[in-house]
Amino acid sequence: MRRSLLTILFCSIGMFGIAVSAERAVPSQGSPDEQAIWNLERAYWRYVENNDLTAYRALWHQDFLGWPSVSATPVRKDHITDWITLETNQGSTFKTVELKPGAIQVTGNVAFACYWITFKWLNKQGNGAPHTLRITHAWLKTGKDWRIIGGMSMTEPETAAR
Repeated sequence: MRRSLLTILFCSIGMFGIAVSAERAVPSQGSPDEQAIWNLERAYWRYVENNDLTAYRALWHQDFLGWPSVSATPVRKDHITDWITLETNQGSTFKTVELKPGAIQVTGNVAFACYWITFKWLNKQGNGAPHTLRITHAWLKTGKDWRIIGGMSMTEPETAAR
C-alpha cells in the first residue's frame, strides 16, 4: 500500500513538472499582441544570425535605453549593434542554439518579454562555445508597430534551473 502511494506521488509530481515546463516553453497560446512580441523576439535573433544590422536596428525605439550584459554601462540605440560588430569584425558568425520563453506581459501599448537565449559565436573553423543569457525586453507600441524601448541581459549561471 505504502509503495503504491509513493509511486502515485512521484508520478504525480513528475507529470506536474512536465505540464509546467510545457506550458512555459510553448508561447503559441496567447493574445495577438503576445504572439507579435514573440515573433519579433525570434526575428531579432534571425537578424543577428544573418548579420542584418539594418533590420536589427529597426526593432529599436529611438529613445531606447538598456543595459546589455556585454556593456559596462547602459547604452542607447546608437550603440545597440556594437556587441555584434565586435564579433563579426573578427570574422565570427552568430548561431542561435535555442530561444526559450520565460514569460510575457502585455498591458495596453507596453509589453515585457523575458526569456533565455543560448547561442554560439563561431570562429572561421566553425567552432564556438555555447552561452546562455537571460533577456528582458520592454516593448512600446506606437500605432501598429512594436519597438524595444528598454531591456537588460545577464549571463545565465551554469547551475541555474530553467
